[in-house]
Amino acid sequence: MQRTPLYDLHRSLGARLVPFGGFEMPLSYADITTEHHAVRKEAGWFDLSHMGRVRFRGRDALKLALAVQTADAQSLMVGRTRYGMILNERGGIIDDILISREEDGYLLVVNAGNRGFDQARFVEAAKGLEVDIVDDSERLAMVAVQGPAAARILDLVGLGAALDLKYYRFGNYRVGSLPILVSRTGYTGEDGFELLLPAAEAGAFSERILAAGRPLGLIPCGLGCRDTLRLEAGMPLHGHEIDAETNPIEAGLEFGVRASQEYAGAAALARVRAEGPKRRLIGLSTEGSHIPRQGHEVQHEGRPVGVICSGTRSPTLNRNIATALVLAEAAAGPRFEVTVRKHSVEGSLVPLPFYKRASK
Repeated sequence: MQRTPLYDLHRSLGARLVPFGGFEMPLSYADITTEHHAVRKEAGWFDLSHMGRVRFRGRDALKLALAVQTADAQSLMVGRTRYGMILNERGGIIDDILISREEDGYLLVVNAGNRGFDQARFVEAAKGLEVDIVDDSERLAMVAVQGPAAARILDLVGLGAALDLKYYRFGNYRVGSLPILVSRTGYTGEDGFELLLPAAEAGAFSERILAAGRPLGLIPCGLGCRDTLRLEAGMPLHGHEIDAETNPIEAGLEFGVRASQEYAGAAALARVRAEGPKRRLIGLSTEGSHIPRQGHEVQHEGRPVGVICSGTRSPTLNRNIATALVLAEAAAGPRFEVTVRKHSVEGSLVPLPFYKRASK
């Protein structure tokens, strides 16, 4: 297991550490429900340093960015970020990413478990191009502050200038001599920021964030509440809602796919559009103590139609929620049955996302 630059801080904060994506990562510090409510009501601090951070620089940086992922990198303006995906030739999702346009190229943030595979794919696609692939995953740490109090907390630690950022925008700032890239992005469904900063300084600056935010309700948060938060917000997790056998159209992620066809998997997606997807990702709500979990069978009108992708007891909504990939002809429901450890549980079709924060 690898360790992030914040491992010692996690230990000092009493984190329960678990393997995730090849790293020892905090599952929780207090308990998952407490951390979940803190993000919804005040703020939570997260270590995201296990994720990959790769830059494309050079004359052909755009060509590489277009070849390896689905977002429209060509129209992406400096200081802006988009959601995209890396596909295989069948149109399946190898990884989902964020791509940002910098002054001198592109920054891609990829998932922890896919870092090595993605990097190898980038190197292969770059053959014959004038482009440098710079893996900054070890040099830079990545943390997030998420929740209604996130903006006030950033102001307290000297990043008040970043509060002018709109959603999916980023900028480069300094706190004293410390350079920090700040983006107004997140994986929780709340307002928040993600910060990239030198790994050697990440522990001290995170302690500064936690101390400044404590009076506003900020607490450290782990992977457990990150999962319940993102599920409530209808955000996919690779290996659950999306994988190498699931395409963006059936997963409801076509907004992250550009119209032009240079990327791997584009021809397969064209066929899916022409024929219609065979499956659809849906949201379900169930009652009772039996919670649908990944892999549980979903039935409609007495026949199997799909499986659960993710499921939990929603701390915010106080009911069971789940996502499922089901046959397209059954996706309208509105009633389903889920087999949970030999129990048949009734489920109702509900729109995604399950939770959406109120506008300011």
